[in-house]
Amino acid sequence: MNTTDPHILLADAAQRAADYLDGLKTRRASPDKTALERLNQFDQPLNDGPLAAADVLAELDGFGSPATMANVGGRYFGFVIGGTLPAALAANMLAGAWDQNAGLAITSPVAAKLEIVASRWLVELLGLPADTATGFVSGDTMANFCALAAARHAVLASAGWNVAARGLYGAPEITVIVGEEVHVSIRKVLMMLGLGHQRVVTVPVDGQGRMRADRLPDIAGPAIVCTQAGNVNTGAFDPVGDICTRVKNTGVWVHVDAAFGLWARACPSLAALTAGMEQADSWATDGHKWLNVPYDTGMVFTRDPRALPAALASEAAYLVDSGGREPWQYAPEMSRRARGVEVWAALRALGRQGLVALFERNCAQARRFAAGLREAGFEILNDVVLNQVLVSFGDDDTTRRVIARVQEDGTCWAGGTVWQGRAAMRISVSSWATTDADVDASLAAMCRAAGAG
Repeated sequence: MNTTDPHILLADAAQRAADYLDGLKTRRASPDKTALERLNQFDQPLNDGPLAAADVLAELDGFGSPATMANVGGRYFGFVIGGTLPAALAANMLAGAWDQNAGLAITSPVAAKLEIVASRWLVELLGLPADTATGFVSGDTMANFCALAAARHAVLASAGWNVAARGLYGAPEITVIVGEEVHVSIRKVLMMLGLGHQRVVTVPVDGQGRMRADRLPDIAGPAIVCTQAGNVNTGAFDPVGDICTRVKNTGVWVHVDAAFGLWARACPSLAALTAGMEQADSWATDGHKWLNVPYDTGMVFTRDPRALPAALASEAAYLVDSGGREPWQYAPEMSRRARGVEVWAALRALGRQGLVALFERNCAQARRFAAGLREAGFEILNDVVLNQVLVSFGDDDTTRRVIARVQEDGTCWAGGTVWQGRAAMRISVSSWATTDADVDASLAAMCRAAGAG
């Protein structure tokens, strides 16, 4: 049997990881052609005998590291992908060595405790109701899944139907209301929950993608309204408070899909965007976006602390109940990694002031992008209220060509989108590692690509 001293191997891995991070300062934001071609070195038959772990690591680093997207660096602005805070990365590495099953308190007391502490900190930081329950999941899609599963269970229970026991066959019909700018993850979740993504009631939005509260239909019977905090293109927020007021005392469940926008609640300077959001029944967010923890991490919150266990828990004789909070009752998975460790580490390392500084700095950098591009003669298509910038470089074909040139150049990486019928480049500023110098270098690259400098 092949063995390797774990001290030597882990030290080697740590050194390679540190070298990789150091190299991000000077490397491209995306892999070059040579790095992509070298990925073919992985295409080998499975070896018959064992290979030294050190050799496996060297192969992974040698062929894999150059072919990564440099999204943990300061010049990646695609898909609202954050970086990784040093404390969260280190916690991830330690938690990997622990290899805890975070499903039950008895299988990992430390993971269970850190989820409780991180949950309390998050609820306080985000200004949610004091009894709010938290589930730690793989990302915003699964957070939306859990929240809407809880919503489905609750609104049907109010109509006298136990969906956990009886399923959806013969159940009262649930009205689901979304905005025209609903995120694809909500549509996916509605499909998975048997609510159907094509049978929703769609509410018009304004020029920034905000749902128009005055166009909400009259609602009768079991119903769920899915709102959005932080449009993936514009960063705009639905008027959640107004929507909650309109459906108050009707038994309608209001959910907030807030993959990155929920963090605005931590910032006094952004408070106006989130007015009334605490009145909702559930909230979903990512940790691997703006909180800058490693993939994959998300959180789901419900106002009613019983809502998640009611929709997600089950029983078996061998599952030991500690008498306290059992993590698996707040997430779909029973066996899972200890995601709460990294969330705890990020919150502990930054503290309230450090988190506010991170979010406000990224928002200021988004405004810096918008100002620089506008000054260069290009059209900014959104009100830059958060960390998102949409820019047009002319007609649609021209804009797409500029995006391709920017990506080919490698100084930075930004993606394309279509916003209300127009092609646009989308700039998402989400990383703790981004500096003003990174913004300025990226601005210069964008202007070069557009032929303006």
